[in-house]
Amino acid sequence: MKIVSLATSLKKGTRKTRVDELRLVEDHGVEGDAHAGPWHRQVSFLAAEQIAGCVERGLSVDFGDFAENVASEGVDWKTLPLGTQVNLGDEVLIEITQIGKECHKKCAIYYQAGDCIMPREGVFGRVLKGGTVRVGDAIRIG
Repeated sequence: MKIVSLATSLKKGTRKTRVDELRLVEDHGVEGDAHAGPWHRQVSFLAAEQIAGCVERGLSVDFGDFAENVASEGVDWKTLPLGTQVNLGDEVLIEITQIGKECHKKCAIYYQAGDCIMPREGVFGRVLKGGTVRVGDAIRIG
């Protein structure tokens, strides 16, 4: 299980820009990201396998296009129980707080990509312990 992509954006409801590393701040989220703040959805996760499935169905999408902060390989995020603690790299500790989300309207991602899997496949967490994460870092559950 590892991180295969990291992404951030300054505005909600848009695709995120891929980066090599992110700084996560305790009880705040991704430094500089639009979704950061004192709430339960500070960091978003999506399985790379789900993004690949969209590509196989003909969508022209890539990492960051679904506004996920962390794309991973080998983790089925939506099967993790709420409250599960996840280590990212050597420093960061996340608690899973929400599985999926309700979309009240179709976002820019839906219109740009033709679908948005985040409401079905995305998982959200809050930062219990901050630090820096990098593409290629290991993910450990529990």
